[in-house]
Amino acid sequence: MNATVSIGTSTFRASIASPRASASWDALARLLPYAGTVLHARWSGEAIWSPLRTIWPAASLLPRENAVGEPRPGQILLYAGQDSEPELLLAYGQTRFASGFGPLLGNPVLTIVDRLDELASVGRSILENGAGTLRIELNSNS
Repeated sequence: MNATVSIGTSTFRASIASPRASASWDALARLLPYAGTVLHARWSGEAIWSPLRTIWPAASLLPRENAVGEPRPGQILLYAGQDSEPELLLAYGQTRFASGFGPLLGNPVLTIVDRLDELASVGRSILENGAGTLRIELNSNS
């Protein structure tokens, strides 16, 4: 199964990183199609993030599933733990997932599979110019 990730006017193909039956994938699938804001992740290095607090079920936490703190470029993590607000983190370069409270671990849910150089340019643009838009949807032929 594949997804499309759009950041501003740039569109990327993504593959599902976790088995469909996982709690993280199920939680993300309930949010799709997702449309939100993306900001630069000031604590995490070369990454952007999308806050989910307005749409995430209150007091709903996710268990750690293959959780990582240093995602590879193109990896998209879903976090809904006790130490920060629910969010999607999209790594575009060297990233150490963190919040103001310290290091975090997020569950990989999607991986962007093409044009990582363009993804890095988009990430740097958000750093320099401010917030952008994010849209994630399943491909209809998936």
